[in-house]
Amino acid sequence: MALFTRKSTAATPTTVTEAPAVDPALAALTGVYTIDPAHSSIGFTVRHAMVTNVRGSFGEHEGTLTLDGTDPANSSAAIDVKIASVDTGIADRDGHLVSGDFFDAEKFPQMTFRSTRAEQLGGEAYRVTGDLTIKDVTRPLSIDLEFNGSAIDVYGNERVGFEGSADILRSDWGLTWNAALETGGVMVSDKVKLTFDISAIKAAPQA
Repeated sequence: MALFTRKSTAATPTTVTEAPAVDPALAALTGVYTIDPAHSSIGFTVRHAMVTNVRGSFGEHEGTLTLDGTDPANSSAAIDVKIASVDTGIADRDGHLVSGDFFDAEKFPQMTFRSTRAEQLGGEAYRVTGDLTIKDVTRPLSIDLEFNGSAIDVYGNERVGFEGSADILRSDWGLTWNAALETGGVMVSDKVKLTFDISAIKAAPQA
């Protein structure tokens, strides 16, 4: 089931093309959803010492998805991430990441994303574009997502699920710390892969 529907572009000068009927199942998804942090993850992968990957995640985050199943272009997303919640499995490394060399979490405690556009790429694949702010830098970011569907959980909550990723250059957001290796290259790659696995709960309609 696709979250976004595509309008046909085939038409002749003598043919009037009606707008496609709205899928009731899609229309039923319309609403505001709260991201469930207990069943969601926001992570990253970065090359270390030119030979391996280090993976980490941010344990504390919150956000909302506003979905419009009848006109998906009106859908939007807002996510706030607590920088100090970064976890790579190594306490010393996490301490370095939140220091002034990298995120400077004391001065800039949050990373934020605010969407500005949503589009269908085909099938269940979508792209959400918006503004990513890290430290005091805001730049555009496009996230490719897969819509995993919707379901009613055992507590009666209506959920939707998305997973996706985006590649960024950390230097674009002022994260430039590095160290040269004796064998050539650098300790930390500039390219970082961001990953998103989101489960969100639909808010009850207001009376």
